[in-house]
Amino acid sequence: MDVELRQLRCLVAIADEGTFTDAAIALGVSQAAVSRTLASLERALGARLLRRTSREVTPTATGLRVLARARRVLGEVDDLVREATSGHTLLRIGYAWSALGRHTPAFQRRWAQAHPGTELQLVRVNSATAGLAEGACDLAVVRRAPDHRGTDCAVVGLERRLCALAADDPLARRRSVRLADLGGRTLAIDRRTGTTTAELWPREIRPATEEVHDVDDWLNVISTGRCVGMTAEATAHQYPRPGVVYRPVRDAEPVAVRLAWWREDAHPATQAVVDLLTTLYRSG
Repeated sequence: MDVELRQLRCLVAIADEGTFTDAAIALGVSQAAVSRTLASLERALGARLLRRTSREVTPTATGLRVLARARRVLGEVDDLVREATSGHTLLRIGYAWSALGRHTPAFQRRWAQAHPGTELQLVRVNSATAGLAEGACDLAVVRRAPDHRGTDCAVVGLERRLCALAADDPLARRRSVRLADLGGRTLAIDRRTGTTTAELWPREIRPATEEVHDVDDWLNVISTGRCVGMTAEATAHQYPRPGVVYRPVRDAEPVAVRLAWWREDAHPATQAVVDLLTTLYRSG
């Protein structure tokens, strides 16, 4: 069974225009071509799709179902073509948890001012590559070096590590904490996208761990006091939560913020994004 896009477009045009003659005008073909194309689609599907009288053309019950599917298929194809041919006109940047933290609004505003011809879209994808491996974005903000072959990345800034605590935790009264203060606690971690594992602590004081799968899950278990968390500074700006406080960890290494992309298919705006983000982090 071979169903072609031109056949689906013909069916939709007939339904939208109301007659074969008007459908032919809309498609820029002859009325005979419209009749042949519809007939070939009906043969391919083995079903009558339209009833044609001297006054009107109406879909059959099967035609209504096929027509609804045809509209969805054609819409998805149009989106695919638009995405593949957008070039400079669309830039999708993926992130898993917290985008660029407090730099996010400034990045969006400055990008729009400097590059009005390239639409910027921030896309949240909770995966290790923040949507890059899934094809959901052109560039990805990641806080762990990507291990996918074929990717390149650039460090655009550094962020402090913060501890996330329940607001009534005794440590919440401090201005900052040390790794040793958390050694006897249970650490909530997201193994796919998080920036912290128990290996950050010396072996003798490593905390227990509880795995979560999303930033909301992470915040929820911390707010109960059952767990503590460790995260990059951007999370505190992106996700303030009643019942949760963030405190700097004085003796923890900062988190490198990276921009990642496919080496053989880099978006034309990649270097401009790297430059702008580097400037924002340096000025901050």
